[in-house]
Amino acid sequence: MRLCLLPTLAAFAIALVNASTLTPPVLPLIVRNPYLNFWFAHARDAPWENWPMFWTGSTVGFAVVAAVPKTKTVYPLLGRSQDFLRHSSSYNVSFPQYNGATFDASTTNLTYAIPGSDVTITLSFLSPITPTSTFRQSLPAGYLTCFVEGSSDVSLYIDINGEWASGNRDNKIEWGLVRSKKTEDSKTPIKTWSITRRHEQLLTEFFDHAEWGTIHISAPADVEHQSGESNYIRRLFAEHGSLKNKVDDSYRGIFEDEPVFAFSKTFNLSKRATRSSEVATDSVIFTFALTQDPVVQFASARGLTFMRPLWASYFSNAHEMLQYHYNDYESAAYLARNYSEQLARDAYASGSQDYQDIAALSARQVLGATQISGTPENPIIFLKEISSNGNFQTVDVIFPAFPFFLYTNPQWLAYLLEPLLEHQLSGQYPNDYSMHDLGTHFPNATGHGDGNDEYMPVEECGDMLIMGLALVNALKDNTQPAFARTAPQGAQALNIKPPERSSLVDAYGMDHTWEDMGTTGEKAAAKWVKRSYKLWKQWTGYLVRESLIPSNQLCTDDFAGWLANQTNLALKGIIGIKAMSEIANVIGEEAESKWYSNVAEEFIDKWQGFGLSRDKTHAKLAYTWYGSWTTLYNIFADALLCFHLPADASSPVPSRIWGTEQLPIGGTKDKQKSTFIPDEIYQMQSDWYYAVLQRYGLPLDSRHLYTKSDWEFFAAAVTSKKVRSEILQHVATWVNETVTDRPLTDLYETEGDGGFPGPNFMARPVVGGHFAFLALERACGGKASEGLRFLDEAAPTEINVEQVLMMDIAENQVDMGEL
Repeated sequence: MRLCLLPTLAAFAIALVNASTLTPPVLPLIVRNPYLNFWFAHARDAPWENWPMFWTGSTVGFAVVAAVPKTKTVYPLLGRSQDFLRHSSSYNVSFPQYNGATFDASTTNLTYAIPGSDVTITLSFLSPITPTSTFRQSLPAGYLTCFVEGSSDVSLYIDINGEWASGNRDNKIEWGLVRSKKTEDSKTPIKTWSITRRHEQLLTEFFDHAEWGTIHISAPADVEHQSGESNYIRRLFAEHGSLKNKVDDSYRGIFEDEPVFAFSKTFNLSKRATRSSEVATDSVIFTFALTQDPVVQFASARGLTFMRPLWASYFSNAHEMLQYHYNDYESAAYLARNYSEQLARDAYASGSQDYQDIAALSARQVLGATQISGTPENPIIFLKEISSNGNFQTVDVIFPAFPFFLYTNPQWLAYLLEPLLEHQLSGQYPNDYSMHDLGTHFPNATGHGDGNDEYMPVEECGDMLIMGLALVNALKDNTQPAFARTAPQGAQALNIKPPERSSLVDAYGMDHTWEDMGTTGEKAAAKWVKRSYKLWKQWTGYLVRESLIPSNQLCTDDFAGWLANQTNLALKGIIGIKAMSEIANVIGEEAESKWYSNVAEEFIDKWQGFGLSRDKTHAKLAYTWYGSWTTLYNIFADALLCFHLPADASSPVPSRIWGTEQLPIGGTKDKQKSTFIPDEIYQMQSDWYYAVLQRYGLPLDSRHLYTKSDWEFFAAAVTSKKVRSEILQHVATWVNETVTDRPLTDLYETEGDGGFPGPNFMARPVVGGHFAFLALERACGGKASEGLRFLDEAAPTEINVEQVLMMDIAENQVDMGEL
């Protein structure tokens, strides 16, 4: 049975008017993958004051304009089209009343009122997150729905330029207009501008823009279209409120008589509003897509392989996909809204309204770093380390992002880890520790056959083992996403014959559950572990040898430099060993499980002696760095992996998070009490964070005042409610006040203007770490967070930080003198 789709198109826009309270510096518009990744720049300003931008900050031609024929006035809505509209007796240029932006996890709305009339306009940008439809998530396309309301006629104009197709403005481009035919499958025929480089460079970037593939912008077949020189086309619309359905076929450079590709539509609201007291409503949908085939190359088990997009398995060509995507708007919007609303409820319960907004703002950014490939039977998610260095499938970038995937759809985490496992199982990587990444620069996963990838051996082994067990727990306890699992009534069926259809997907593109597939998550977990058990053992062996006292090496915070004996890094390795004891249990390796558990217990005892200050007020940055301190964010994994449960773990505990459809990570199975890391360390760190908190958040460590937002949320998740609330409030203040002018950075100064400390990170998927609260709330049958209730029994202890650190240094000097 499929659900009835109740919300109307207008309801989707109206529902979000009061959905957000934070004012971030940049907002997502169309964000689907590393190359279809466009943003509202300077989002605290009016949308017509700047051009929209690619995630790097480079501008793109993207104009939306309204025209009111009654007053002969045109109103720029998005982009600086006013720069092209010289003074004319045929029209006036004015600006609307801008009523601001609202957003949720999938949608950004910009709302306007036309002065002197009752006309309101909403531009609603939708990049749908569909956790229960991996197929839909794989479609490299987003929507812009323009809603108009009032009793005066109004026309809307939209155009894009060649900057969408190439990062090199000197390139030549070609284009065409394709019209679809009305069929049973295409209930709304569309027309599509398709723009590409004249000479594509396969799997190549220019300043992070793709130099291969085709940009498409689609509209209903009944709207007007025209391409041509930007000044001429924009002025033509300003004068007439319409276009002439002409195609300029003189192919040329991106800024050679700058060609733009435009649509316009007139809304005759006056005829529909029959009485003076009535207003009419109408809308039009545009879509934006980037089709590439292949999307990446990958050194798979069978060798270097051009990887096709997942959608190519469902459609015979790009235009067939574009037509399906256009027709699928209501289903995609329904699923996206369902996810957004559930996320809003969960985040509000777990934190506050500010946390609800931060989680919503982070979601599209995470998925904007991904490309979904593979086949319907074996999907794969590839990931670009956006902005920091462009590495391909970086383990220590997936790790901070993985709370998002645990919350949204744990199976997507399996699809992310798959290429790393396949490549290393095939013997193409020579080292006995986990590789750092699959390739120096996305989209080329050519591996590191010489073993000379970035040297973070303890980091990567610990990351893989922690994520591995988190996924295993999710699989074996049959965790299901807490979101709509059924396509709405009226959803399009996939045009695939039953024998060719994937066992993972139903006829409407929705993911099957384990029960649908006639198996259980527990069996899937055991199969997954058994296939790659060789690697888990190999990486754990490395940690047993090297993690207790880490040699001079990098951790994930590589911008901070090399350092020996890192306290937080050692903790990650030790928790990784503990994780292996549970992974071994999954396939019945009880003797190995016990041995790994014993090693981990021995190591954690020694670690406390090495890594904690003598007065036990804080963790040191490094074992021998007295007078230092660190954010001990890796302790989050201890709680997440069910190693720190409450004393009575035998019965279900009511959760603040689960919906009625939610099955929590860890299920409701009996588990023994586990306090691998003692309560005192959690309490110690919670109190310390409260004492060292700065204006814009919790610094990473004692070396600098900069911070990493992903680690702030990892750390805050395992503190008292008071400390969590304080950290969250300070981060929210930063979101509202930071001068960073790019998609959310995860590395910023906690004092001053909250700017970039250098390097300038932006748009990175690591903001998935902002979902740490949500992932923890669901873990271990709701008992993971319950195991931390003791933190709320007393107010944070007051600490004189300077005095404590000076005493730590002095005591060490006394000991050194005695020697």
